[in-house]
Amino acid sequence: MFAVIRTGGKQYRVTPNAVLKVEKLPAEPGSTYVFTDILAIGSDAGVTLGTPAVAGASVTATVIAQDRLDKVIIFKKRRRQNSRRKNGHRQHVTVLRVAEITADGHAPAATRAETPAPETPNMTAPDVADAALAPGESDGT
Repeated sequence: MFAVIRTGGKQYRVTPNAVLKVEKLPAEPGSTYVFTDILAIGSDAGVTLGTPAVAGASVTATVIAQDRLDKVIIFKKRRRQNSRRKNGHRQHVTVLRVAEITADGHAPAATRAETPAPETPNMTAPDVADAALAPGESDGT
């Protein structure tokens, strides 16, 4: 079984017990983190694609460590100008081990760590009609 998750502006294909490095997440080492933005789930039966996310799916992972990647050297030179600049950068990452992929909608035992999507207001029919009119206009009734 595999899942495609989206976190940190990137997409990752994960399987159970896989270790991956993602953009830094606000979690302590040893804690669990639940991803709810699942784009696709695949198994022997077939692949389920989300529109845009698979409803009720989640991936639970255990945080192994907060780490930094290797240094990337940024070197800029303007030829014949005696102008050089050297810089370095180490990106912060979170190292995760995928524990469980849930596709049937049952939430795993761990609490959800990701923030839920903002709720849309529940508009009734008269509110929708009033919202379509510009301020100061009437519907003619």
